[in-house]
Amino acid sequence: MGLTFQSTKKDALMDMFKIDRKEGQNVIALAGNPNTGKSTVFNALTGLHQHTGNWPGKTVVNARGEYNYKDKENILVDLPGTYSLFASSAEEEVARDFICFGNSDAVIVVTDATCLERNLNLVYQIMELKDKVILCINLIDEAKKKSITIDGKGIERELGIPVVLCAARKAQGIDELKEVVHKVVTGEIKPKPRLVKYEDYIEEKIKDIEPIIKNKINGINSRWLALRFIDGDRKLTENIFNNMEQQELRDMIDVENSNENMEGKTGIRDHISERIYIKAEEVRDKYVHQDKLKVNRDRLIDNYITSKTFGIPLMLLVLALVFWITITGANIPSVIIADVLFAFEEKLTLWFNNMNAPQWIHGVLVLGLYRTLAWVVSVMLPPMAIFFPLFTILEDLGYLPRVAFNLDHLFKKACAHGKQCLTMCMGFGCNAAGVIACRIIESPRERLIATLTNNFVPCNGRFPTLIAISTVFLVANGNKSHSFLPSLAVTALVVVGIAITLLVSYGLSKTILKGVPSTFTLELPPYRVPQIGRVLYTSIIDRTIFVLWRAAIIAAPAGAITWILGNIYLGDLSIIGHIAAFLDPIAKVIGLDGFILMAFILGLPANEIVLPILLMSYLSTGAMIEFESIESLRKILLEHGWTYLTALNTMLFSLLHWPCATTLLTIKKETGSWKWTGLAAVIPTVIAFVVCFITATLFRLLGLA
Repeated sequence: MGLTFQSTKKDALMDMFKIDRKEGQNVIALAGNPNTGKSTVFNALTGLHQHTGNWPGKTVVNARGEYNYKDKENILVDLPGTYSLFASSAEEEVARDFICFGNSDAVIVVTDATCLERNLNLVYQIMELKDKVILCINLIDEAKKKSITIDGKGIERELGIPVVLCAARKAQGIDELKEVVHKVVTGEIKPKPRLVKYEDYIEEKIKDIEPIIKNKINGINSRWLALRFIDGDRKLTENIFNNMEQQELRDMIDVENSNENMEGKTGIRDHISERIYIKAEEVRDKYVHQDKLKVNRDRLIDNYITSKTFGIPLMLLVLALVFWITITGANIPSVIIADVLFAFEEKLTLWFNNMNAPQWIHGVLVLGLYRTLAWVVSVMLPPMAIFFPLFTILEDLGYLPRVAFNLDHLFKKACAHGKQCLTMCMGFGCNAAGVIACRIIESPRERLIATLTNNFVPCNGRFPTLIAISTVFLVANGNKSHSFLPSLAVTALVVVGIAITLLVSYGLSKTILKGVPSTFTLELPPYRVPQIGRVLYTSIIDRTIFVLWRAAIIAAPAGAITWILGNIYLGDLSIIGHIAAFLDPIAKVIGLDGFILMAFILGLPANEIVLPILLMSYLSTGAMIEFESIESLRKILLEHGWTYLTALNTMLFSLLHWPCATTLLTIKKETGSWKWTGLAAVIPTVIAFVVCFITATLFRLLGLA
């Protein structure tokens, strides 16, 4: 039987994943499941000598770094976190193809010492593909806290590959890992992986197929490739063999698949996976010893947190608590920052007066640009500085994946992907970040659904508006006994956003994005004590400062423009007044007024500036006032005709209306289409108008408006 290798396809893949190296440099691949501390190992090995980017032709991020050891230069390639090499997602495909076609000299597989058994699935798969494999069992410090002891030498004998125990964030075991990698690459240590033996009928098929392809595919393990033919991984095999030339092999596999021992490619893959998991259990039983009491304790906690009865109520309670801490904790810092910034405004005014600057320049730069900037910083910074660390702590604890687990069945009923919940969690910080996070969803159809609906999660730019309005109308006259009501109101709005997300996802999946929801594996990481340093860095630097800076550079010019529009008069009305008067009839129908609707339109660059623009527009001078308390803000709104209906519909409109400009541009970049970008703006806008119209109509029918 003759097979001719189609070099063009393999060469293209090799070119895609080939790492440029100098003479004498080694390329080391770093693989592992998500949440195993792989990035920490990467950082510990490379330090600051690293950079990130996308794989050619892929939207999957990669990181590469360099480190020297014993006068040898090593290039470390951090592969996407993956559970398997069966390639059911873009991340798994990239990891598999790099190990297959990349020019790596060795592969480090990072596993979690607290849940080694389920990580060994990937280890065994990579051992079938590569000989030079090093097992890095990370997080042994966490394992020790859980009274888990691991016999590294025993596992090394069992698997036939080097094993290094590490606690990467403490740099424990990193030097030993470097030494072992060096010896494997130079040949001082020659791993001899002990591969899994499958059912007899699978092994017979391997024996039939392997001789046909052996020595014809350089660089790819023939046993592993034979297994991919048997389990039906056509996408990979069609990239390697000429379709016409492999027809005889295809026919042989199809015939063998039809015999009484075979259950089709899905059944074969299940048999392969089952056998690997059995081997993993055997390794665990022999070499991993743990305190059953602590294991049972974690399971007991999960019995409540992930239960159908308590899971979602606990999630809502945690969310309400986070909002309550954010709202109450931000009050005093907001006042202090506002006092400092608005006091400095007085200094700026004196400087402008001393320079005899024209009033319009003072108005644009001080009353418009600076005052808006002061508002954004004083109102946004304290809530973000509290909310983001709390959110990061929940992430570090391992709670957010359990939220996704709790909501997975709801997304399945909505014909959407379970991972959409994780992208929604990212949307709490920034909807643009949530849209980018949709890359983790493998199905293009379900990824589009998640992208188009991410806006229904209130981002940090909308929280100041929601928090301020709910506080103004639910905590009157300094009545602290009702201080929990605003957090309940914001939590209720989040629930409304989730419900709208599910309804719209279902509608899209039954109309323009028809399809069957796909399944996915969700790893529930062990509970861990949050790392305070990481929490502070991630929440303050990566999130708070980033979002605040983005808001400031957009809000300041918008404030200047708003001041100009509010101070140029056409007849008896300013330009802002004319725009508001034009929009007022439409706004009244949905329970708002023209100024509110105009503020949302002018706030397109960033949701953070909607409330500042509204307050500036309400004033005849077009300048935003500085208010001393929530009660003074309440007085301003009431003087301009606000009712409970106005407050409710303003919050609903803020929750549901079109995405900000940054999110829209991100959607365009991710989808590559103005069609989907336009739809991402139209869908929430229509829903916002419809929902507000319904609530306004109900209020009027009940005589409450």
